[in-house]
Amino acid sequence: MVQLLKYAKNYRKQVILGPIFKFLEAVFELLLPLLMAALIDQGITAGNRSEVIRMTIWMIVLSVVGLICAMICQYYASIASQGFGTELRNQLMNKINHFSHSQLNEFGTDTLITRMTSDINQLQLALAMLIRLVIRAPFLSIGSVVMAFYINWQMGLIFLLLLPLFCIILFFIVTKTVPLYRQVQQKLDRINELVSQNLSGVRVIRAFARRNTEKKNFNDSTDDLSKVYLRVSNISALLSPATTFIMNMGIVALLYFGGIRVNIGSLQQGEVVALVNYMNQMLLALIVVSNLVVIFTRAAASSTRIKEVLASETNLSADGSQAIETSSTKTLLAFNNVDFRYTADSGLALENISFTMANNSILGIIGATGSGKSTLTQLIPRFYDATAGQVTFAEIDVKDWSLTKLRSQVAMVPQKAVLFNGTIRENLQWGKAAATDEECYQALAIAQCLEFVQQLPNGLDTKVEEGGKNFSGGQQQRLCIARGLMAQSQLLILDDSLSALDYQTDLLLRQALKRDYQGAVIIISQRVRSIQSADQILVMENGRLADMGRHSDLLQQSAVYREIVASQAETDQEVSDEN
Repeated sequence: MVQLLKYAKNYRKQVILGPIFKFLEAVFELLLPLLMAALIDQGITAGNRSEVIRMTIWMIVLSVVGLICAMICQYYASIASQGFGTELRNQLMNKINHFSHSQLNEFGTDTLITRMTSDINQLQLALAMLIRLVIRAPFLSIGSVVMAFYINWQMGLIFLLLLPLFCIILFFIVTKTVPLYRQVQQKLDRINELVSQNLSGVRVIRAFARRNTEKKNFNDSTDDLSKVYLRVSNISALLSPATTFIMNMGIVALLYFGGIRVNIGSLQQGEVVALVNYMNQMLLALIVVSNLVVIFTRAAASSTRIKEVLASETNLSADGSQAIETSSTKTLLAFNNVDFRYTADSGLALENISFTMANNSILGIIGATGSGKSTLTQLIPRFYDATAGQVTFAEIDVKDWSLTKLRSQVAMVPQKAVLFNGTIRENLQWGKAAATDEECYQALAIAQCLEFVQQLPNGLDTKVEEGGKNFSGGQQQRLCIARGLMAQSQLLILDDSLSALDYQTDLLLRQALKRDYQGAVIIISQRVRSIQSADQILVMENGRLADMGRHSDLLQQSAVYREIVASQAETDQEVSDEN
């Protein structure tokens, strides 16, 4: 956790002054039993009323000043811990946003969410406790021993004998709980994964009548978590009763041996009371120490997980500075003998892909499921880097482009429509922040959704619910296409984004793109009709480029393409016959 404290550098004042005020409060607390002893021995026992009043006033003053110091420390601890958590979350989010898709796949969304929330919350708590209690608790423990020796060295030996027993118990608890807390966080990751899958796939689960199965899987995971949590909680819970037992035995020893010394006159009654107070102070301080051990043990496990993300170097360089006017180049996109695999251990997802795409042209990509169509386009904006070969954009290697500049030239509309909470206008402005209503309507018109948006009571100000659930699948897809058009990028990639559209809407949209869109377009589709008018068509098969050319040429030279066309013609004929 020490390495992460650099993210609290903007709160040095609070981190330094907080423990100082807490230390002062602990000093005042240590003085109170001495004042109590003087009040009893020199005031009440001696019948000195003025001494009773004087000691009482001093005790009240020290208590009030100690309270003020404690409140200042609490205030500083809150500011520092919350600020530290904010800085750490910002750094973590910034780091995650610079990860490549392969790194995101490696960590997993669910564990990153857990680290961003639960783990950082644990670190915030640890810093707050560090400021508030790390100095106070040990100081009270050691100070109580010192003050006991100051009153009577023989009684002080009782205090001194109890500390090693506590340290033995503490060592046992720490060695047992640290590995278990790591398991707890891993189990939480698994539960987050199940919750995410169940919420996003609830319709599929119901469609396949898998509710009971998924409930059982979730219950099994929560049972696993509860077992580990109960185990670690049971071990941690031993700290407080064990500490209390040891300290109570110490109090019994104090009363027994102190009573003997009072009888023989080597101790006074007030000093015995002071010793008992110091024993209680040490008891409470050691219980706090035991709780701090639990907190810092969990924080240590959390900090390891956070540092794992922060220490992971992104495998995509964003430092390139190349950027030219793409319209001045004849070739917009080129793949030169490109191979790609998702991980070092997996097989090739793309193998020996070579083709060029001219500026302001339309490229169609077709092939069976899993043939590498989407994977190919993800290499263009550098969501992944090619394993071998070269991908160029505007005749410059994509690795030489600044990521920001490169991705501003490429707009991608994925197959799964993703809309965000807000309004239709706000979703469209993801493509262009300062877009006017006229520009929004123009993009909606090309995407063939202007009519249905205008029919909505609030038009562009219509609320978009989570994930666009208040729109149909086709409406969601068209709104996403409109958002991609708003960016006015040099290259628009439609990754099977026409799948939810009927043939007529599909045709009108493609005609509008060809007529009104000032840029190149890549259309990935399972439908021959969606790509047959493209300037060039790539036919993918098992990660390889089987054939390429125009529709008419492929019908003559490509057996794979003819097979796709024939299968879709048969399907259309079957539908026609059924109707």
